[in-house]
Amino acid sequence: MGRPENPTRGQSSLALQNLRGVVILVVLAFHSVLAYLGSLPAGAFAFDASPYEWRAFPIVDRHRWFGFDIFCAWQDVSLMSLMFFLSALFTWPSLARKGRRYFLAGRILRLGIPFALAIALIMPLALYPVYRATAADRAFGAYVRHYLALPFWPNGPMWFIWQLLALAVLAAVLHRLAPGVITWLARRCALAAARPGWLFAGLVAVSAAGYVPMALAFTPMAWNEHGPLALQYSRSVLYLVYYIAGLGVGACGLEHGVLAAGGMLARQWPVWLAASLASIMTWMGLMGLAMGYGLSAPLGLQLAVDVSFVVACSSGCFCVLAACIRFGRRPSRIMNSLSRNAFGMYLCHYIFVVWLQYALLGLAVFAIAKAAIVFGGTVLMAWGTSSAMTAVLVRSRLAGRKPRGLIPQPAVAGSFASRKTA
Repeated sequence: MGRPENPTRGQSSLALQNLRGVVILVVLAFHSVLAYLGSLPAGAFAFDASPYEWRAFPIVDRHRWFGFDIFCAWQDVSLMSLMFFLSALFTWPSLARKGRRYFLAGRILRLGIPFALAIALIMPLALYPVYRATAADRAFGAYVRHYLALPFWPNGPMWFIWQLLALAVLAAVLHRLAPGVITWLARRCALAAARPGWLFAGLVAVSAAGYVPMALAFTPMAWNEHGPLALQYSRSVLYLVYYIAGLGVGACGLEHGVLAAGGMLARQWPVWLAASLASIMTWMGLMGLAMGYGLSAPLGLQLAVDVSFVVACSSGCFCVLAACIRFGRRPSRIMNSLSRNAFGMYLCHYIFVVWLQYALLGLAVFAIAKAAIVFGGTVLMAWGTSSAMTAVLVRSRLAGRKPRGLIPQPAVAGSFASRKTA
């Protein structure tokens, strides 16, 4: 007789697939409400004026709701770190299965080429309304001249893709030169299945060591762009830490490690929910105090803000993962479709967000209604665009031709690595 079937086998992978679908919806919601933050200035940011704050807030609407500020602050703390963590989960097994050469070739095809085409085509189309909002000459030709005169290549949300590609290269280097590092980390992550608090404490400690000095040196919000590459200096090491953590968790196996369906992380989800709420409120309170000082906040307060940010980031990620493993293990056709199309939706959604926000500028309705229209329209159009492009790729393969489209295989979700393509 064979071994009895494990009833939890594959449930963690299914839960994480559903989580990818949820995360791409959160990303679209985040960008959809940026035009309606209560903290924005009265008017739109000029396209040609430094420091080019339209990079963060492309459209500024006169209708506002402060609740969106809280939502965006909450998501800004942990969303991107979680995305880098998810991106790395299947990378180490993929390296072992494919080898470094084919792994890197696949990453360049699925991340590098879409990034280059997005910078060259998608971002210029997406930002035309930003120029029109403040320009005297709204002609497209004038926009092209102003766009080319910018001292950088606007990235928008595409910065995540090139950084994910850079981290994939780093993973291949580790696989070649120091595979024992990830093996050691995988063993520690396996032990954390019974005591996830130890993994949390280690992640907080390493994250603080990487984030706090960078935040003090460059400030938490500063961005820099060199040609087509945008980078938030304060979080560059933080994202590296979460990516490497994802490598270790993925290397130890999803169904038997800290993300196991029957593990302590999933069973302790109320604890992580409480920790997430307490830490995010602590960070918001300290951040509010620091903002009252402007650029001259005391060093002790700056340290408190930065450390509380790291704790809120880690607890937020653990809360989402625990809730996902506990409640997200049921198959769903909608979540499956969102997961398969997440990368395509991430790639093209910014066009729909910005144009819809611009189109609604003159509409006299509440900010919540405008945000709902932008979000709903963006989801439908981005989802439909990605599905259509995926269908073209599938038909091309069935016809025996090499596909030349932008969208990678559906298993890549929102640039989050998957079992098949990471």
